[in-house]
Amino acid sequence: MCLILFAWQAHARYPLVVAANRDEFYARPAARLAEWSDQPGLYAGRDLQAGGTWLGVTRDGRFAALTNYRDPQRVRTERPSRGALVSDFLRAPLRPAEYCAELAMRGGDYNGFNLLVGDRDELWCFSNFGDGATPVKPGIHGLSNHLLDTPWPKVHRGRTRFAELLAADEPDERALFALLGERQVATDAELPATGISLEWERALSPLFITMPEYGTRCSTVLLRDRDGDGRLIELDARSGDEVRLELSAA
Repeated sequence: MCLILFAWQAHARYPLVVAANRDEFYARPAARLAEWSDQPGLYAGRDLQAGGTWLGVTRDGRFAALTNYRDPQRVRTERPSRGALVSDFLRAPLRPAEYCAELAMRGGDYNGFNLLVGDRDELWCFSNFGDGATPVKPGIHGLSNHLLDTPWPKVHRGRTRFAELLAADEPDERALFALLGERQVATDAELPATGISLEWERALSPLFITMPEYGTRCSTVLLRDRDGDGRLIELDARSGDEVRLELSAA
């Protein structure tokens, strides 16, 4: 996943609101959002190549999501899949801070990543670049393929519009998905320098990415209230098919 816009303790009704795009090669097999048959109470899509996921929740209020940290010079193909970090947390009997402390001992085994892990009471961000684990402050945040709230063009535009949409008592789901579908390309002067070609920097600069073999595969919106109830919606970027799950802590 390459873009996660989220509000933590910043909306009157929903302590956690998430709008996220998963970007991946189209050929990589994946299952749609569903309850996992081997882990009842866990709701997520699934990477059918490595078995992990990019974003998921549990019935009891746990949440996790992942982005890759873009540093092509340091990528090693033999390292384990980062998607396991999401599913491992969702399965783990650990608080977010405890999971981050455990992950600090093995985070260097993976290619670069940013991981959000939370429950009803706390939300943490862990990166194996930067400062490791930090508690997320209440507010509206954006995470792409650099550290939390790095003001890349897509993050800056996304956070600004996301904040406007969250001013409503009941956020408009269709407007959130429309935001995730934005395809505005940044100007060359705005682009970061991450070790890839200028052509790729341009192509990866919109919120919604469209390339011949790689791009936004799905968009996800999560709204969860203080009781742990809410909804998780996934929109397939190519077919337009929607999966909607009503979440209940009961």
